[in-house]
Amino acid sequence: MANKGPLYGFSREVQSKIDKKYDPELEERLVEWIMAQCGAKVTRPATGRASFQEWLKDGCVLCHLINSLHGEHKPVAGIKSSGMAFKQMEQIVLFLNAAEKYGVIKMDLFQSVDLYEGRDLAAVQRTLMALGSLAVTKQDGFYRGDLNWFHRKAQENRREFSDEQLNEGRNVIGLQMGTNKGASQAGMTGYGRPRQIINDN
Repeated sequence: MANKGPLYGFSREVQSKIDKKYDPELEERLVEWIMAQCGAKVTRPATGRASFQEWLKDGCVLCHLINSLHGEHKPVAGIKSSGMAFKQMEQIVLFLNAAEKYGVIKMDLFQSVDLYEGRDLAAVQRTLMALGSLAVTKQDGFYRGDLNWFHRKAQENRREFSDEQLNEGRNVIGLQMGTNKGASQAGMTGYGRPRQIINDN
């Protein structure tokens, strides 16, 4: 955030809308999960948006988090706390690359400046939520914490049909075409005859 002056006008309005997306309740849940997942490797931050950013800013907590979701082969090797900006940004990028390899889609990943400069901490929350959901869904034994903290992602439920079953399906008229249940020809007149209107007057 060095050399960054205050925002005015439209920029300030946009930043205000981005800041409103940040969820303090979600922050609490994410902190609980990271503490449960990483254990003694990380310390609990103070509550609040600025403390949450400061806690994650150097990338160490994030790298410990992604490593804890893997077995022996850790994606981020040397995690070192550093005061230099480029080292901190580098660790954030290492986390983002490891999260993408883990299965988090690009659309769910935040940009390193979103966290480092505090531009969009709601995007950081979304990334961590996507990572948690993926960890719960994988059921590989590395997830620690309450399973109700994250929803499970939809999984493929592939079905195999034999050729005989597929051929039987061709003879069934789907209900999108309508139904003929209860239909009968009772009371129908021959085609081409006009309707008979009789006036008894």
